[in-house]
Amino acid sequence: MKFSSDVAAAEALKESYEKLRTEIGKVIVGQDETVRLLLTAIFCQGHCLLVGVPGLAKTLLIQTISNALDLSFNRIQFTPDLMPSDILGSETLDNERNFRFVRGPVFANIILADEINRTPPKTQSALLEAMQEYAVTVSGQKHALSRPFFVLATQNPIEQEGTYPLPEAQLDRFMFMVTLDYPSFQEELNIVKATTADSKPTVNKVISGAEIEAFQHLVRRVPVADNVVEYAVKLVHKTRPNGEFASADTKSYLEWGAGPRASQNLILAAKCNALINGKYSPDIEDVKAVAAPILRHRIVRNFRAEAEGISSNEIIKRLV
Repeated sequence: MKFSSDVAAAEALKESYEKLRTEIGKVIVGQDETVRLLLTAIFCQGHCLLVGVPGLAKTLLIQTISNALDLSFNRIQFTPDLMPSDILGSETLDNERNFRFVRGPVFANIILADEINRTPPKTQSALLEAMQEYAVTVSGQKHALSRPFFVLATQNPIEQEGTYPLPEAQLDRFMFMVTLDYPSFQEELNIVKATTADSKPTVNKVISGAEIEAFQHLVRRVPVADNVVEYAVKLVHKTRPNGEFASADTKSYLEWGAGPRASQNLILAAKCNALINGKYSPDIEDVKAVAAPILRHRIVRNFRAEAEGISSNEIIKRLV
C-alpha cells in the first residue's frame, strides 16, 4: 500500500480510524476509550489485554473489530486443561509416515485469547514467543506467523479461585491493559433496546492487512520532539523506587517500576494518538493520554499501597 506522501498517509489513517469507529459503533454502544486504545494498539503493532467483569462485551468488541478488518481471526477459549500444542500446533504422522506440522489456532492475524487467566502458566507462556518474535518454535523448527499479528486477550478480575495470574514477562508484552467499566444508564438503555430486537447490524470490512502494515510503518516515521521523548522516559523512571527520579509516592507505594518497553510504548502510542487526532507530531498531552493503560500493568504495588487502598491508577495520576 503506497501513498503519495506521509501527509496523505496520515490523513488516510485518520479517515480509516473514523470508519472503523463507525462500523464498531453499529454493534458496540459506548466504550469509546476502549475502542480508541484497541485501534491504537493495532496501528502500533501491539497487543492488548482487556480486563472487565462478565457481560461488558469484551469478546463481542474484539470479534466486531475483527469483522471490520479484512484479516483472518481465531478465538482461543482458555481452560485449565489447555496444552501449549492446542495453541501452537503439533507434529503428526501423515499417510506416508512422515512428520508433518499441523498449525494451531495461533496462525491467524488476530487472536482472541478469551479468559487468558484460566489456563496454567505453561500454556499462557506458549504465546510469549508469538507475541514478541512473531514466530513459534515446535520440535526445534521455527514457524513464522503471518503479518499483521495481534493478540487481544480478555480477563475477568472477579473470580480468583481456579485462575492463574499472568507472569510479569507476559504482562510486559501487552502494550495496553484496558479496564472496562459498567455502562452509563443511557448506554445500558441503548444496549438493551439494540440486543433484544430481531435485527442484527452488518459490519463492513473497511481496512486491509496491507493498509494496516503501511500505517504501522507510518506511525514509526512520525517525528517526535526531544522534550516529549524526555518526558516519556522520565515518567517511566519516576515509577522506579530506587531511581534518581523516584517521587515520594513511588518510594512509599511501589515495589517495582516499569521497564524500557513502557518508554518505547509511550512514544509509539503517543505518535498514533496524535495521528488519529489530526496532528502530525505528538506532544506531552498525547503521552499523558496513553500513560495509564501502558503503565498500570507494569508497576507492582507494595503491601502499604494495598493496605491503604492506593490503586495503580491513583499512583499513575500522581506521577503524570
